[in-house]
Amino acid sequence: MSKNDNKVKKAAALSYNSEKDVAPKIVASGRGLIAENIIKAAIENKVPVFQNSDLVDSLLNFQLGSEIPPELYVVVAEVLAFISYIDKVKGDKHG
Repeated sequence: MSKNDNKVKKAAALSYNSEKDVAPKIVASGRGLIAENIIKAAIENKVPVFQNSDLVDSLLNFQLGSEIPPELYVVVAEVLAFISYIDKVKGDKHG
């Protein structure tokens, strides 16, 4: 078992619709089994999974359905830009 296997998993999922949302919203978050289920659902639905422990720690402090706070706009924008790039490289027309 590696050193990272002993850590409690944490995850948060964001949703953003540029036509109606001011900022990305937290649509799922949790630790342990909940985090594992969030990650599993993302993988099963071909949703990109991006690992950033500092960001997820911050997101876990906010309620589900809330928009991310302005202090996280830059880092989340970088994540969304990266995911958009990956989608384009893979030929996903939805990104």
